[in-house]
Amino acid sequence: MTDCVFCAIVAEELPSHTVHETEDTLAFLDANPLAKGHTLVVPKAHHQRLVDVPTETATEFYDTIHEVVPAVEAAVNAPATTVAINNGTEAGQEVPHVHAHVVPRFDGDSGGPIHTLFRDRPSVSESRQEDLAADIAART
Repeated sequence: MTDCVFCAIVAEELPSHTVHETEDTLAFLDANPLAKGHTLVVPKAHHQRLVDVPTETATEFYDTIHEVVPAVEAAVNAPATTVAINNGTEAGQEVPHVHAHVVPRFDGDSGGPIHTLFRDRPSVSESRQEDLAADIAART
């Protein structure tokens, strides 16, 4: 895709600090890091949302994340990481190319768990939870 910043990085039209590369994936430092060592992992082929990623690529994408996480933690001496994928504009996806954030985490940093992203949480009854679980299960 010609106007995708990640496609331009994959095509080496834009510079990046690459930390890991496979045939189908690329991992590089985030240009606007949330923490020292913040790394992005992308499939090389352009896919906007997770559902668009072919199974084989999804497997390699996860395998790359699996390799990058301990490397990032070791490089910055982080005891933990937050691994996040914003899947769609409404979820905060700013670049319309699937990517995972690997963000090193430290005691006392300004981040929090995923539950702190939402101030207003819905009240969902047990029967509605059961209905939702059945509906989601039927679609998988």
